[in-house]
Amino acid sequence: MSTIAVALVIWAAGWMVNVRLANSTVANTRPVKLLVPAIFGFTILVIWEVVVRGFGVPLVILPPPSMIAVRFADSLPTLWTDFVQTFVKGALSGYVMGCSAAVLVAIVVDRYDFLRRGLLPVGNFMAALPIVGTAPILVMWFGFDWQSKAAVVIIMVFFPVLVNTVAGLRDTSAMQRDLMRTYGASYWQTLFKLRLPAAMPFMFNGLKIAATLALVGAIVAEFFGSPTRGMGFRISTSVGQLALDMVWAEIVVAALAGSFFYGAIALLEKGVTFWHPSQRK
Repeated sequence: MSTIAVALVIWAAGWMVNVRLANSTVANTRPVKLLVPAIFGFTILVIWEVVVRGFGVPLVILPPPSMIAVRFADSLPTLWTDFVQTFVKGALSGYVMGCSAAVLVAIVVDRYDFLRRGLLPVGNFMAALPIVGTAPILVMWFGFDWQSKAAVVIIMVFFPVLVNTVAGLRDTSAMQRDLMRTYGASYWQTLFKLRLPAAMPFMFNGLKIAATLALVGAIVAEFFGSPTRGMGFRISTSVGQLALDMVWAEIVVAALAGSFFYGAIALLEKGVTFWHPSQRK
């Protein structure tokens, strides 16, 4: 049987299993909801392995998943060191500082209308700046260690969170604000008891967008200078050595870290905004 035929059979088998699970009486249970994407992902990996092995694709173009898994297992200490340098020190620290600053600035912007009119257009301009242009400048300013990567992440996450938070703070209706004034609530009481809770869905939209940008920003910043560790450093040096299995191992680490980070923010959103219609079953 040809390689293409084997790949089609595997795809058809995975498709049939997923269709049966999706149409079964237990389709809405949590195990099935997790099993369906797991089967889909496993099917893609098997087809990838079969196609690469069957057509004899050179390793420098695309290594098979089995080789990537072996390299991943053999390089766990190196991958962990790179993860700590890029994600924990660079991406996570920049994410926390950038998002915290964005929320505080959004409250000030919402308080003074002239800041909203003047700062938000500047923010849109800054958000449109290419990272490949700003990252080398920040590396020169803050050095080659994690501080420059955190600075890049701060710039990338600041404005999405700022814009979404400002929009959320203005989402309450005039009737709700009038009711708070009728009760004699001050500005700060209205802010903490009405406007910030109402803005939470908007804020978490910004936080989830920023979660995907943070790790990408830290990795790209490492291309322009870093210590002898980090995901971006390892990817750039491994490409030069034609060690594509190591490049893919780093990509797997980045994908897992980004997915778990996004999932953690989504889980936090579910707990904080349990009252919102989007979170109701």
